[in-house]
Amino acid sequence: MKTRRIVPVAAAAAGALLLAACSSNVEEAPATTASASAPSVSRSAVPSPPENPAPDTVWPLTGVDAEGADEALLANPALSIKIENSAAARPQQNLVNADVVFEEYVESGISRLVAIYQSDIPETVGNIRSMRPMDKNIMGSFEGPLIFSGAQGRFINDTVSSGQEVIVDDRGDAGFYRSSARPAPHNLYGTTADFLAQTDAEAPPQQFEYAYPVEESNVVTGGTTASEIDIYMSRYSAPSWEWDGDVWQRFEGGSPHVQDDDTQLYADNVVVLRVDVENTSSSGGSSVPETMVAGREGTGYAAVGDSYIEISWSKAGQYDPFVLTTADGDDVQLKPGKTWVELVPQSGVSDNPTVEIS
Repeated sequence: MKTRRIVPVAAAAAGALLLAACSSNVEEAPATTASASAPSVSRSAVPSPPENPAPDTVWPLTGVDAEGADEALLANPALSIKIENSAAARPQQNLVNADVVFEEYVESGISRLVAIYQSDIPETVGNIRSMRPMDKNIMGSFEGPLIFSGAQGRFINDTVSSGQEVIVDDRGDAGFYRSSARPAPHNLYGTTADFLAQTDAEAPPQQFEYAYPVEESNVVTGGTTASEIDIYMSRYSAPSWEWDGDVWQRFEGGSPHVQDDDTQLYADNVVVLRVDVENTSSSGGSSVPETMVAGREGTGYAAVGDSYIEISWSKAGQYDPFVLTTADGDDVQLKPGKTWVELVPQSGVSDNPTVEIS
């Protein structure tokens, strides 16, 4: 750092006179003229942030654009309905309307469904069957009623004690009826208007993350191409999915899985979660397989478009949503639309379930 020397005024004046006397012919330096104004600095305009491609309002269980939708319909609660899926129960009624469907392993390896309706609630639905102890944990984050025909008393008591709202045929709740077109117990149906009239639940929170546009989904950009998903749960349950260029079409035992109006069931996203199954005690009733999800975590797959990736999943508790993450720890980004979640046992059953994606 330079130190500036301060010269006393008197000494400076004397020095100036001496210089003037000794050098009378010294030319004065030309005066410098400051410019009238400093040169202007040109600055480029700050670019506007890109427009957010996500819709302002979406259906919470599908992520589909809901702009202009009726406010009363947007406020619909989620109806979680137990649907039978044995060979004797197919074809079901209005299952294609469900926003989200969970497939679970029950006795003898037969599968049963938890179909969740909110954005497109049909007038009637079926076939409705009994509940299992894991159902409250599977659908608890959707915050609406669990609707079923009946169950072992201890399972109903545990579900109600947990705070889960239920609508049950066996206790005389409204909305259930039998059809003469089928033999019991495969002939129980429900009228959704009656179910809606019995609940004060509000619209559910969003459950999954979605990509807008879907081409930017981390499943699509980082996944492996696939056209078939083959699942073997048992000799009674072997669902599969085929990509048709637009959606995943569902099959049962190699045949198209259609509902009673011949519409083939489909999904925009197929999520496979490998889960542990434990048998309940036989105290107070017969032992049944229970899919363990609350407070658990595991691995699986997510298929979006014609691509799939390996994922991790977790669910903190009964009323917490499933969290799906990539290998990098990012939220899995699904395609806006319908989602089927296959809960495939990895332990606790003797059928050696498998998942093959190709």
